[in-house]
Amino acid sequence: MQITLWSEEFGAATDAPILLVMGSMSQGVLWPDAFVGRLAAGGRRVIRYDHRDTGRSDTVDFDRDPYTWEDIKDDVLRVMDAHGLDSAHLVCHSAGGLLGQLLAVEHPERVRTLTVIGSSPLGEGEGTVLVRALMGEPQPAGSLPEPAPEFVAFYRQLMAAPPPADRRERVESMIAEQRVLHGTGLPFDEDDARRLQERVHDRARDLAAAANHRRAAMARPDFEPVGRLPEITAPTLVVEGTHEPVKPGHGALVAERIPGARLLTIKGLGHTLPAEVHEELAAAVLAHTAE
Repeated sequence: MQITLWSEEFGAATDAPILLVMGSMSQGVLWPDAFVGRLAAGGRRVIRYDHRDTGRSDTVDFDRDPYTWEDIKDDVLRVMDAHGLDSAHLVCHSAGGLLGQLLAVEHPERVRTLTVIGSSPLGEGEGTVLVRALMGEPQPAGSLPEPAPEFVAFYRQLMAAPPPADRRERVESMIAEQRVLHGTGLPFDEDDARRLQERVHDRARDLAAAANHRRAAMARPDFEPVGRLPEITAPTLVVEGTHEPVKPGHGALVAERIPGARLLTIKGLGHTLPAEVHEELAAAVLAHTAE
């Protein structure tokens, strides 16, 4: 099955390439324009793209053509190929960080450096921890830290609520979700959130298709190999916020598992990328990707 993926790039074609990889069910435009602009102004060729079943990329009839996260991972390589890149600096967010970690394990020649933001260590069952938390089940000893109580409460309520009836209700629900993911460490700019979520809503071919990412995870629950993080040789920067509501403490574990990785803790940062952190985050990425 052929999939057409939407992508765009910024900066000079001769600059060092950065490929931005978003998380599960997330469009590429969740990499903020201002943050992308800082990277391009810093002398980087920056590429962002929509995963399959999100934004302007192709949507899939999952019942007819099921896929797994292995395919979503391979899409990263397809984007690189389409832009003529033998290798790139990977900057990845949330579940995109799992993709980046696995690519750094399986295709080290294609990963110049790795940056993971708000992510979990590969192979340690982050998805299972999340499901147990939402279901109110106990976490076995040695599990990753579970999400913040406010995150769990929000998604339990969301799962029990009827689906939004129209665009206005969908956008309001998306803003409410962004508020929870934003965390409590920085002021929440509702006007900015509305502009972003209206953009996300209106550019999606089929907003509901993103749920196929969950089905892809269930289709192959053993997608993440265990114990392979010590194999990563790409210089790695791990970024975690002090107010991370989804994966609190996971970033420190990623940095601990990857040889030579550096951990950057950003004060106030939750699980989104608000304007207040763009300068610090972009400066760290530019320094990490300097060649």
